[in-house]
Amino acid sequence: MSRHPDSPVVVATVRVLSLFILTFALFTLFHGTSSVGGGFQGGVVAAAVVVTLAFAFGIDDTARWLSAGRLLAFVVAAPVVFVLVALAGVATGGAFLQFDHLPVPKPSVYATEAIELGIGATVGAVIVVLFVNLAAPTAGGERP
Repeated sequence: MSRHPDSPVVVATVRVLSLFILTFALFTLFHGTSSVGGGFQGGVVAAAVVVTLAFAFGIDDTARWLSAGRLLAFVVAAPVVFVLVALAGVATGGAFLQFDHLPVPKPSVYATEAIELGIGATVGAVIVVLFVNLAAPTAGGERP
């Protein structure tokens, strides 16, 4: 399905709205510690932007644009970030998952936000990988 977009209106609309939707994804992601939202919801909204871009510009072109290594890094982001945050307390003289030893104001809020970022990256990348692998297997049998 590698083709040029059919409608300049769709392309222009997707280009303009993508930035606003990504901003909403970040808002939703960072709102998880104080209100409804979080990493899962923010990651899904961010992945929806990539899926929308794929429908506007072509699934094959979008799949080629995505780097398999970068997607893999995003997929493993949540466990890596969680381990780093959990061990940060140990590195600063505290215990495992002890945030009050971290040298930042409101350490539990920032630790939770870091974990939410990792979750958002992982969820978004997994959804994008699933979409790309289901929608457009690339030539040569190699998929991101």
